[in-house]
Amino acid sequence: MSVDLKSLALPGVQHLQPYQGGMPVEELERELGISDVIKLASNENPLGLSTKAREAVDRVLKDGARYPDGNGYYLKNALAKQLGVCANQLTLGNGSNDVLELLARGFLGQQHNAVVSEHAFVVYQLVITAQNAHVVIVPAKQWGHDLEAMAEAVDSQTRLLFIANPNNPTGTWAPLSSVERLLQSVPPHVLVVLDEAYFEYVDEAGYGSAIELIKQYPNLVVTRTFSKAYGLAALRVGYAVSHPDVADILNRLRQPFNVNGLALAAAQAVLADEEYLQNSIEMNRQGYQQLTSGFEKLGLDYIPSAGNFVAVQVPGDASELYRSLLQKGIIVRPIALYGMPNHLRVSIGLPEENERFLNTLSQLLSDGGAV
Repeated sequence: MSVDLKSLALPGVQHLQPYQGGMPVEELERELGISDVIKLASNENPLGLSTKAREAVDRVLKDGARYPDGNGYYLKNALAKQLGVCANQLTLGNGSNDVLELLARGFLGQQHNAVVSEHAFVVYQLVITAQNAHVVIVPAKQWGHDLEAMAEAVDSQTRLLFIANPNNPTGTWAPLSSVERLLQSVPPHVLVVLDEAYFEYVDEAGYGSAIELIKQYPNLVVTRTFSKAYGLAALRVGYAVSHPDVADILNRLRQPFNVNGLALAAAQAVLADEEYLQNSIEMNRQGYQQLTSGFEKLGLDYIPSAGNFVAVQVPGDASELYRSLLQKGIIVRPIALYGMPNHLRVSIGLPEENERFLNTLSQLLSDGGAV
């Protein structure tokens, strides 16, 4: 007698659709037989690994047969000093996605719901669904989070409310004053998870980190990552800052070696590499101007972004233009999954990468965008 093995999985897991990352460069090179592919799809730092981070990895690698520090003592203390918090407020993760999953596992059951925004980072829905909890999707407002409507969507069974600030893939952001108003209106049984993965890139009046609000609002959790401005996407380090009681729950769930030793060393090193961070921010600022000026010359609408990417609206179905760009060796990101079938999300790359993308885009649009 045969058994449907998939039916043995937990109900929430059965309904999951796997997360689809950006196509790897190597895959497209194999497929097309070319060697000059550029990837502007995954919001990575185009500067590459910091020299100080690389040196730290080399030092640790000689002891690669040893387990890492399961508590991340030195990284936690460096973060605590920089952020002005206590080490017992921190939870380290294998990227911030890991921490988001810990929050869902720790606070969501099948009787609960969690509130997210339309067009928000898809991982929120994935971790909620995996717990067989209900996802409450609030319509976006001008591509961004409608924080007032999200607060109104909360009920007695809500346990988590996710806010991406700035949001991926739209790049929209909310001022700190609006975040605080939401915190004032949300009941204390709801954890407000503020995802600040792109925090370092933001240079907007009224924007600010919500970490300073945790003392006043113990139900606030702020997550961040080293994958973007700090350039450690391959090494995977993220963290949450929260009330110590929340951190205690997350650290009970966290695997003891969820962050490897190379990543711990690299994160501690790059955290102190202010020159690298400022170079990353400046390159992003200039690249944003380069891309958006190019879109304007092409007559394309785009969503103003506070991150290291831009969502641009293209004629017709963006998936066709995406495939045409692939044929030219350029990987961007179609975002129909986010309810945006006419947009492509383009990560900000090196100046020459941005230029090649814009020139190729112009040519394809002139030719009708056909593959």
